[in-house]
Amino acid sequence: MARVAAYGDSERERLLGDASIIRNRRKVDAAIHNAGVVEGLQREHGSFKAWLDMHHPLSLEEWVRLFKRTFRFTGPEIVNEFLMSTGHLPGAHRDECPVQARILACHPPWRQKPR
Repeated sequence: MARVAAYGDSERERLLGDASIIRNRRKVDAAIHNAGVVEGLQREHGSFKAWLDMHHPLSLEEWVRLFKRTFRFTGPEIVNEFLMSTGHLPGAHRDECPVQARILACHPPWRQKPR
């Protein structure tokens, strides 16, 4: 995070010229900005996970509103996919998928009772 958060104009221009990535200035700027936001949340809450856990449980719509207030260039799809990957929202695997049993064994946040 610190490395990306510290990116300046030269790194930004290098990324915008890199044909191997999506070269959308708004997305590049958002990635750099959001890295700085995550660093701030880590300082304030001890970790980014602690910040997520502090807000859990929320509906997808509530998470999207929170992420839009906190970060740049976020929307329902990216928020949903990210939160599924962190265990804060269900839906990454169907119940019959063998991976689902392994996920449930980790006691993901979405399986925990609300406070």
